[in-house]
Amino acid sequence: MTMAAKTNRRHKRKRWDLFFVALPFMALVFIFCYLPLFGWALSFVEYRPGTPFLQNPFVGLKYFRLILTSRDIRRVMENTLIFAFINFLLLPLPMVFAILLNEIGNSGFRKVAQTMTTLPHFISWIIVYSLAFAIFSTEGLLNELLNVFHLKGQKVLQDRDAVYWFQTCISQWKSLGWSSIIYMAAIAGIDQELYEAATVDGAGKFRSALHVTLPGLIPTFIVIALLAVANFINSGLDQYFMFQNTVVMKRIEVLDLYTYRVGLQKQDYSYSTAVGMLKSLISLIMLFVTNAIAKHVRGESIV
Repeated sequence: MTMAAKTNRRHKRKRWDLFFVALPFMALVFIFCYLPLFGWALSFVEYRPGTPFLQNPFVGLKYFRLILTSRDIRRVMENTLIFAFINFLLLPLPMVFAILLNEIGNSGFRKVAQTMTTLPHFISWIIVYSLAFAIFSTEGLLNELLNVFHLKGQKVLQDRDAVYWFQTCISQWKSLGWSSIIYMAAIAGIDQELYEAATVDGAGKFRSALHVTLPGLIPTFIVIALLAVANFINSGLDQYFMFQNTVVMKRIEVLDLYTYRVGLQKQDYSYSTAVGMLKSLISLIMLFVTNAIAKHVRGESIV
């Protein structure tokens, strides 16, 4: 056997080894992401729990027509789009935060700051709600301090007008440090000779960040922004589920929370499946639109 044949055989064996390493993860993706798609069939029948699927009456597109005429869907989609639009506007915030962290001269303080801002990502929303309740409830720390100074108490958790900005602040506090990690990695990959050249030309830290660091992060930001567009209506469930109450329910109920409430609490499985299916189709359309934008902007697609 020639040396070229041995090398080719070795490469083929290595590719099969990598395939078998990835196989368990591919199986998990299939089980948890693709296998549940068979449940979409519930949206075409009037499903009754405990009844064999084929014995449920076929209703066709009844639940999809119901979605188009539902006032609740309009309200829920409005809330979902408002939260999504606010989060999209705040996409540059992790990038700016990463640049500011990178400009801290004291490495010890920089590591502490990065650790403290990343730590909230690993705190569950149950704990976050408990902390928020201890601070912002009617008998919480905030109102106790206001009472000391004889100021009017605030009902932040029960304030309908404060829902959007308060939930956004909580979300940013929890995710800012974690989201900035990818930008910190991108900064580490910027050629240091560019900074040296900027210093020689008389640029200070601000000018270096503006003309070297920021342009170096733009490709990463574009990819993250395009992925955020594809994931536009996936607002999540955990946060809004924990902070919901009867006062703010109409403002805080997003599409995921609405699907959970209709499907599991009201046990209207067929209608909630149709809502979830419509959401998946919208996300899929936005993914292809995002892919076309990426191909136009960057010259290559992300899918």
